[in-house]
Amino acid sequence: MNRVRRHHPATLFTAFLFALFGAATLLGGIRLVNLGGSAYYLVAGAVTLLVAALLLFRARLAVPLYGLLLIGTAAWSVWEVRLDWWQLLPRLDVWFVLGLWLLLPWPRRGLNRDSLYETSRHTGGGFLLVSLLIVAVVGMAGVLHSDHDLSGELPMADVAGPQGDRAARPDGDWTDYGGSPFGQRYSPLTQITPDNVGRLQVAWKIRTGDTPGPDDPTETTSENTPLKIGDTVYLCTPHSRVIAVDAATGQKRWEFDPKIQSPVGFKHWEHMTCRGVSYHDDAKYATASTASATCPRRLFLPTADARLMAIDADSGQPCADFGDHGTVNLRTNIGPFTPGGYYSTSPPAVTKDLVIIGGHVTDNESTNEPSGVIRAYDVHDGHLVWNWDPGKPDDTSPIAPGAIYTRNSPNVWSLFSVDENLGIVYLPMGNQTPDQFGGGRTPTSEKYGAGIVALDVATGKVRWNYQFTHHDLWDMDIGGQPTLVDLQTAEGMKPALVASTKQGSVYVLDRRDGTPIIPIREVPRPQGAVPGDHTAPTQPLSDLNFAPPDVTEKDMWGTTPLDQLWCRVRFRSLRYEGMFTPPSEQGSLVFPGNFGVFDWGGVSVDPTRQLMLINPSYMAFQSRLIPKDVLAKMEVGPAKSETEGVKKAEGIPYGIELSAFLSPLGIPCQAPPWGYVAGVDLRTGKMMWRHKNGTIVDSAPLPIPMPLGVPSLGGMVTTAGGVTFLSGTLDYYVRGYDVRTGKKLWEARLPAGGQATPMTYADKDGRQYLLVTAGGHGSLGTKQGDWVIAYALPR
Repeated sequence: MNRVRRHHPATLFTAFLFALFGAATLLGGIRLVNLGGSAYYLVAGAVTLLVAALLLFRARLAVPLYGLLLIGTAAWSVWEVRLDWWQLLPRLDVWFVLGLWLLLPWPRRGLNRDSLYETSRHTGGGFLLVSLLIVAVVGMAGVLHSDHDLSGELPMADVAGPQGDRAARPDGDWTDYGGSPFGQRYSPLTQITPDNVGRLQVAWKIRTGDTPGPDDPTETTSENTPLKIGDTVYLCTPHSRVIAVDAATGQKRWEFDPKIQSPVGFKHWEHMTCRGVSYHDDAKYATASTASATCPRRLFLPTADARLMAIDADSGQPCADFGDHGTVNLRTNIGPFTPGGYYSTSPPAVTKDLVIIGGHVTDNESTNEPSGVIRAYDVHDGHLVWNWDPGKPDDTSPIAPGAIYTRNSPNVWSLFSVDENLGIVYLPMGNQTPDQFGGGRTPTSEKYGAGIVALDVATGKVRWNYQFTHHDLWDMDIGGQPTLVDLQTAEGMKPALVASTKQGSVYVLDRRDGTPIIPIREVPRPQGAVPGDHTAPTQPLSDLNFAPPDVTEKDMWGTTPLDQLWCRVRFRSLRYEGMFTPPSEQGSLVFPGNFGVFDWGGVSVDPTRQLMLINPSYMAFQSRLIPKDVLAKMEVGPAKSETEGVKKAEGIPYGIELSAFLSPLGIPCQAPPWGYVAGVDLRTGKMMWRHKNGTIVDSAPLPIPMPLGVPSLGGMVTTAGGVTFLSGTLDYYVRGYDVRTGKKLWEARLPAGGQATPMTYADKDGRQYLLVTAGGHGSLGTKQGDWVIAYALPR
């Protein structure tokens, strides 16, 4: 006669654990199947609940049944994603851990030993062990075979002569945000090489004292690339302060604080950013008619409260002969705007006679925002020389006093490039806000938005324009500074413009007239905008492009099967038909997302070797158009940033909701890698190497130092010595790479996020430095601070 056996506590606990996990999987699986998705989760959830029930009834069949589930899960995982380790991980991890727990003797201690299904006391455990070994082998095979990298080499022989824009600039200086007006982010310095870069060490380090305060907006960012002229480094801070330090020691020489103000404080601003200052030296253009009596060497500072200031580069004092005692008020002729809703986040372009500036305009706030006008002021006295208003593109004569520039016209918030020999300034255009609804856009907005506009430097008249996104509904602003390079082609050397874009295409145009050098095709894209709007039937696609393939349900990711399941359900709930899927009331997946494949970091070009170094990122976003009657019933607080939250978008029939496509754990829903470094031979247009870059050590609940490949915000700087540097990844490192192969040669830990573009310079003794701003980025969630760090080889 059998004795009545009580449940062992470990068996009861195991049954409860399996029931909980199985129920969550089953419910999510039912939802996914109803949306047309995979049936695996429904089956796996049902089997897990059955295992829980068998455990509850002390049936040993539970153990081999779970082993069968493990084998089936491994087979399904390989069928979906082959041997991609990072894709296999969330499909197998929790199931494997539950199997290990069930293999232990305690959970099975309360099971019946005389069950009808038992043929041997150890049959269940042995089969489960084999199942776990199968899963482990699949996982190890994934580790050995998973590789998204491309190995190769770039040619390192010089093939082009010197580029004209560096001729009058000392090799050891960094006189412009992009190194020169051409925006190449390149230095001819050669002291740091692949052979010695591993010996770099901190030469000096300073703190600016400008850290985010409790009344600052979430998106307070330190995106500054300092300048170096002579023996001085000049940098700016998020609160528009300018600091001059000794280039060799970091010792402060002077500091200027414009004391920015806001009638309501800063907390409700969308962001606070200073990417840099600009420089003008009369000695470069020395003539009796142009030399300034005061401030012959001056810096131009755009402040966060919409001023343009000229500062003496030697003393840090305002230049009294510029504007009103050193200040031009950029609010003049702009009309009303909310505090923080208009100012220049990027340094202006400076030519022989002019300082040329645009402005950031708050996205999705309303249809009655400030103009995107570009204004050119006299570099000495600050009087307005010309203005190019995209709403009135043919009238560039200075606006009449009291008149208002065209409201809500496309703007330029990023950096201009200039070719003074051709007499052209190149504008990377944004679009007319709101970004996700274009029903009321004007013909001129449709013509000039989301492309490159080339203006005559002397007059502001349009020389040519080329649009890269038609009727932009996805915030595909041209974020990167256009890069100018004389490019070797089959027809000989051509003056080229290289424009990186959020959608992943890199457009290469003849900068004289805008004709494509690398072919551009018009490609059909998804249709079906919301009522009152339309969608362009085609979009331009460059033959040189780094756009990701369309994602599918199989590409959804997570850290566990449950958050991966959540992402799959969310993916199936959104509208998605590939890149350029129109915004919708249902919600649309935007991939590439608002940070794009390339944002304001642009690209780095070695002009003599004809190479391009890039750091593409791949992060999906989601957008939703909310009808105003629905929006009225919602509690809508201030948006966290331009790309996170709900905007009321006054003037259109919808509110606009934007967010990164993340799981409830804050992990990207689409599978990694999310970021690379890559090298391109511009003569052939071929990518020769590509490597995953960065880790989630600073951005995940379980910090994993493996090279997963994370997004980066900020650009690269390349040197003639054969090393390129990047600091903008979501982990807190600056890294140096071999230009030839892309191999990581060196890295240094940063005290905060390095979301800025590094630069390099040499002191008067010829010692080469790498300079990095480590101040973090509020809306990206990287650690914020106020560090500026210089690295150099040991003396």
